[in-house]
Amino acid sequence: QVQLLESGGGLVQAGGSLRLSCAAAGRTLRMYDMGWFRQAPGKGREFVAAITWSGGRTLYADAVKGRFSMSICSAETTVYLQMNSLKPEDTAVYYCAARLGDGRDITAGYPFWGQGTQVTVSS
Repeated sequence: QVQLLESGGGLVQAGGSLRLSCAAAGRTLRMYDMGWFRQAPGKGREFVAAITWSGGRTLYADAVKGRFSMSICSAETTVYLQMNSLKPEDTAVYYCAARLGDGRDITAGYPFWGQGTQVTVSS
């Protein structure tokens, strides 16, 4: 089991920035691909960004490309999602997720999820 805890959500004005963190309880994230997903009210959960366990490859949804950046700390215990130039349409609950790295599509197939953190962007 991998227990994940997100933090860093909040209320921000359009154009502002937030940094989300996702920490693994009592373990490193070595060997795990990590993803960020979001779910807006009345909508399904959607892929936002992912990073391979080696940190060698990142992938972003078109809606956030150029504005969001995902990284992992050197100790491989925490992943971050830096969100810049936020828009009202970025308002959602953001979830981080983990899976053992297997070289396959990193936009799906995550069995471990955090509880989510709310991001609200006002216009």
